[in-house]
Amino acid sequence: MIMVLGTVKLAPEKLDDARPAMEKMVAASRAEPGCIAYSYAQDVLDPETIHVVEKWRDRQALTEHFGTAHMAEWRGVMGSLGLSGRDLRVFESDDGAPI
Repeated sequence: MIMVLGTVKLAPEKLDDARPAMEKMVAASRAEPGCIAYSYAQDVLDPETIHVVEKWRDRQALTEHFGTAHMAEWRGVMGSLGLSGRDLRVFESDDGAPI
């Protein structure tokens, strides 16, 4: 399994403006065949930090995700939404175990 974990920055007052584009991106990504999980979450202690969590079947699925129309659209609107400070990392993992 491939995981993408990280953060982006978004001024809290811009969250309502960004939400429709973010919801569209999450829904389209979750519908991809290789997507196991895809989410954005606002940090409760640092409201300008948005956590990104993605799980993909394999690297091929992630590569295909980068080539989708919704990913191209998302890249095109990120700046206008005020998203900045992108810090995302890719990890290879097993399925994990419950704690």
